[in-house]
Amino acid sequence: MKTALALLAATMLAGCVTTPSAKPQDAFFAALTARCGNAYAGKLASNQAADADMRGQAMVMHIRSCTPDRIEIPFHIDGVGPDGGWDRSRTWIIMRTTTGLRLKHDHRHADGSKDELTMYGGDTNDGGTAARQSFPVDAESIALFTRTGRSVSNTNIWSVETTAEGFTYGLNRAGRDFRVTFDYRQPVAPPPAPWGW
Repeated sequence: MKTALALLAATMLAGCVTTPSAKPQDAFFAALTARCGNAYAGKLASNQAADADMRGQAMVMHIRSCTPDRIEIPFHIDGVGPDGGWDRSRTWIIMRTTTGLRLKHDHRHADGSKDELTMYGGDTNDGGTAARQSFPVDAESIALFTRTGRSVSNTNIWSVETTAEGFTYGLNRAGRDFRVTFDYRQPVAPPPAPWGW
């Protein structure tokens, strides 16, 4: 009887043992990588006067390139390009670092040359979740914003969310709330390459 009870207790304890779950940042990175090559329709989700030119415009995000340490996501907006067509100037780059994840913004002109304001962003300062990561502005970007007369951006915090339903990119600071959302249920044909790529 004692042996049977000991065996039952051991079996019950074994059922309670759990394996460590993946780090949230690894799960987040894997969720985006799983959609590599796909493009999705989106829209402006915030409502501030600063973004009036984007309101109602067609938007597409394209998870264009993925490696084990880097994901490149061009962001295309119709109706605001230099000729009134598509603006293909922006690419979000999410990279692994030794301490977490980094978000950078690559901005180009239509001729492919780099914009004065490019490669700004920030690093995660906590583990975040498998669905959401936040990127407070880094020192390099603060120096860039200050040098180019944009010190209002020195407190920026960017966020990226990926859930079963879709993808959200956000920018927040005092008085500023910018969000665009993309529906994973609305895949579209991949757009042309972003400018300069």
